[in-house]
Amino acid sequence: MNEKRVTERSHLKRTALAVAVSSVLSGMAYAEESAITFDTIMVESEELEPDANPYAEPDAPYKANRMSDIKYTRDIADTPKTITVLTKDSIEESGKTDLETILSAQPGITLGTGEGGNSFGDRYIIRGYEARSDVYTDGLREPGLITRETFALEQVEISKGPSSTFGGRGTTGGAVNSVTKKASYNDDFTNLSGTLGTDNKQRYTLDTNKVVSDELAVRFNALYSEADIPNRAPAGTQREGFLVSGTYEPTLDVQITADYYYFRADDREDVGDAINRNTGEITERDYLGQKGLDFKKTAADVATVTVDAYLTDALRLQNKTRYGVTKNDYIVSNHHSRFANEHRTFTGWQENEYIGNQTNLLWDGDLFGKRHSIVTGIEYANEDVTAGSYNVNTTNSYTLTPTNTDNNLWQGSYSRSAASRTLTLETVSAFLTDTVTLNEEWEVSGGARYDHFDYDLFVPAYTSRGQSYPDTRYQFSDGFWNGQLGVVYSPWEHGNLYASWSTSSNINGGESDAGTNCGYGGVCVDSSGQYANADPEQSTNYEIGTKWQLMDHQLLLTAALFQVTKDHVIEGASNSYQTTGSLNTGKNRVQGLELGLAGNVTERLSGQVGVAVMSSETLKSYDAANVGKPKANFAENSLYAQTKYQFTDHFALGGAVTYSSEIYGGQPDAGTSEDSNIKLPSYTVYDVFAAYQVSDNFDLQANIQNVTDEKYYTAVYRGGDIMYIGDGRSASVTANYQF
Repeated sequence: MNEKRVTERSHLKRTALAVAVSSVLSGMAYAEESAITFDTIMVESEELEPDANPYAEPDAPYKANRMSDIKYTRDIADTPKTITVLTKDSIEESGKTDLETILSAQPGITLGTGEGGNSFGDRYIIRGYEARSDVYTDGLREPGLITRETFALEQVEISKGPSSTFGGRGTTGGAVNSVTKKASYNDDFTNLSGTLGTDNKQRYTLDTNKVVSDELAVRFNALYSEADIPNRAPAGTQREGFLVSGTYEPTLDVQITADYYYFRADDREDVGDAINRNTGEITERDYLGQKGLDFKKTAADVATVTVDAYLTDALRLQNKTRYGVTKNDYIVSNHHSRFANEHRTFTGWQENEYIGNQTNLLWDGDLFGKRHSIVTGIEYANEDVTAGSYNVNTTNSYTLTPTNTDNNLWQGSYSRSAASRTLTLETVSAFLTDTVTLNEEWEVSGGARYDHFDYDLFVPAYTSRGQSYPDTRYQFSDGFWNGQLGVVYSPWEHGNLYASWSTSSNINGGESDAGTNCGYGGVCVDSSGQYANADPEQSTNYEIGTKWQLMDHQLLLTAALFQVTKDHVIEGASNSYQTTGSLNTGKNRVQGLELGLAGNVTERLSGQVGVAVMSSETLKSYDAANVGKPKANFAENSLYAQTKYQFTDHFALGGAVTYSSEIYGGQPDAGTSEDSNIKLPSYTVYDVFAAYQVSDNFDLQANIQNVTDEKYYTAVYRGGDIMYIGDGRSASVTANYQF
């Protein structure tokens, strides 16, 4: 029989107590018949905090025990795969509030920039492979390249390596799943939080939960924040949003949840410094965006309904339906790195509409004398993307210089252009996985997934550089299989060894923000204009590792060796803005070691540590000169460690260190020369924080980010014109009140 879901409802606690009492009474009856005396049995119930993370270890909040997705049928410690989970506590104590900043600090993850080939927005690269479309919320793919916040998140789950069996297309380097806060039956509570800091920072959040009845609970999370980018004003951010969710349980075996997420961001994007591609010289600049012109606005409206039903003790049915709209609009200015005082403007707008439905059926029971945990299901997704640019009309002459302190030079107007492309991508999928417990020491898992897609990209007639192009439609359909196998060997009480194999597939044109920019994941055609013959890119991952539950299961230690090989790579031409590419001619590989530690090291010392040591190589290319080159946007060595020491019951002190080795710029999946001048230097950044519990309901937290005010860069555009600057030193104080 499978382990039934853990619910917070009080009457389930009463049911558990009744079962315990019944067992005791049965034992007493048996004792009378057998003249056996039993020791006294004490039944205790441990109450969780009302807003506790249901996936984390209760007394080790930095350690997550399990994934939120029911397709992962085993605890993280028993899953044959590298998984990093950032819990609510670790996120809040770090002082980082947007997902991009949090993920960029994690080992094995780097950032990419926006520019003409892809949109400005959160762009993640996991183990050297693009993951900007491999972002999920509560197990469903999240559409659009937008800014993402953390105010309504329970935890962030990062699965490493090809994962198409679980996530569908893409997921070559891995996938990121954000888990939202759900309404709780445990108790009514309200958390108010306010933050004030340097650089005009102010941030306010509300988290309130109401138990309406034994069957219904509602929860409301809200955010308002604004701040200047440290040392880069008037570059800055302004965000507001809310998540309202409800949970209804008409019976003990049926749960219905519904939520609506609203988010708006109005930022000034800072494209940072520039590097000369010929000399490697870095030109440092103040923020050069134009007052009254530059903006980056993102928006999200997403509604989700989930029905979760236990049909029997062994059979569980889950259905998720989501409808969402995201928007991304921007005008971003900077200098050209090679031409003195030349002003450049990147513009774009994109609207994504998504509807998806996922049905999972989980059966956990005995079959042929062995325990099986079988998950099967179907999934439907339809993504509609409409995109274009902005027309910028100037009515004055102006020159930007790196020393100019008054950037209020722009005069004129701007307006949205008509759509330059529309994309419809429809996918139907079916999957089946099984985890079999052979005996106390051996467990085997495996699964397969089939995805069928219909791709339709329409580019209306346009004129570029004096040449006219007619209406063009790119249409094709295809399907692909992916699979995964894993073996876990557990001869020890607290540890195991594992080995796994998994695959993934990327389709031609799969990056919805790239349109026909072949080198950035847009649709690619060959020299004759044919595109339908491009097969999906195929990736394969081999991994061996070990996981250990230490300190009475309050500390998880992980280590893994891995190799990801991507074959049939669709290569962009030398000019990445063209549609022409070389189809299925490339191959590359990433190998590495990843170490992780999460939880309580001692009763007072807790933390989360991750280390990634990797190498990359181009194995095949249409251009023989690329063979042997490493991947672009790739850090060979990276580390993140966050620790906290609880000196007293009321006072704790902690800190974090982030390290990244040097990174070379370039297109996705393109090799880059190690003597390239477009290179970011390595960096080490230190943060500190302190927390003081003033009373049972009131606490204070102080954070200093980048204590040494290190000047460092997190991403670089392939031509060197954009070098994202990591945040300079900042300080803040947060007050939290709960009632």
